[in-house]
Amino acid sequence: MTTSSHLFDANWYLTSSRSPSLLSRISPNLAFYAPMVWIVAKAGCDAMRNRYDGEGWTRSSEGIARALESVGCRIEATGLEYFRSLEGPCVFIGNHMSTLETFVLPSMIQPWKDVTFVVKESLLKYPFFGPVLASREPIGVGGDLVAVLEGGEARLKQGRSVIVFPQSTRSTVFEPAHFNTIGVKLAKRAGVPVIPLALKTDAWGNGNLLKDFGPINAKKAIHFEFGAPMRIEGTGKAEHLRITEFITERLGAWGREIGE
Repeated sequence: MTTSSHLFDANWYLTSSRSPSLLSRISPNLAFYAPMVWIVAKAGCDAMRNRYDGEGWTRSSEGIARALESVGCRIEATGLEYFRSLEGPCVFIGNHMSTLETFVLPSMIQPWKDVTFVVKESLLKYPFFGPVLASREPIGVGGDLVAVLEGGEARLKQGRSVIVFPQSTRSTVFEPAHFNTIGVKLAKRAGVPVIPLALKTDAWGNGNLLKDFGPINAKKAIHFEFGAPMRIEGTGKAEHLRITEFITERLGAWGREIGE
């Protein structure tokens, strides 16, 4: 994979200090969603014409990250060296807080590891965004977990890494009891390591009418932290516990509430 001239080139990233525009201060939602919709629409059109590849996905994702920064959001990403130095594909296992991570994670991972998501099949029906996701050959969740495991294993055997959010839905409160073991099971089945991922992305809120398009709050810092890779031994229960503990500890450090 190429690693030239991308936003998250270093193993650690922090948005540089900048002054948002007057429009961003008055209406961060308008200032963000206008370029965001344009980026997604263009990417969707390219995908429908079969002109959208991994590099295109990276650039679109970077565009979303820069749009967030332009309205005053601060992004901090650490631990990127853990997967960049890893040979072969892996399974990224993280908490799921908002739409933001789905849009921004490709810019961090794709230049170094070809990657896709385990996603709800309903997302593939979205205008423009659906074709973008479909072009990356995601694993759709439709209720059949065996199909998810088989599909994920096939992608991993092809050398493509997989991002899994083992929660039933996005939530600003992390509840370990609702964090299932699908990611660990997939990694064990395919014989690949897992990379824990803790994230805090509530700067992009959930909407009341449209959950994916909530308010942007630039005062809330955006955090991504990747943990050291681990191989699955035995049943995987120990590794699953270590992943949940990693996420819980990082969220606590970032001031987020932890559920039961």
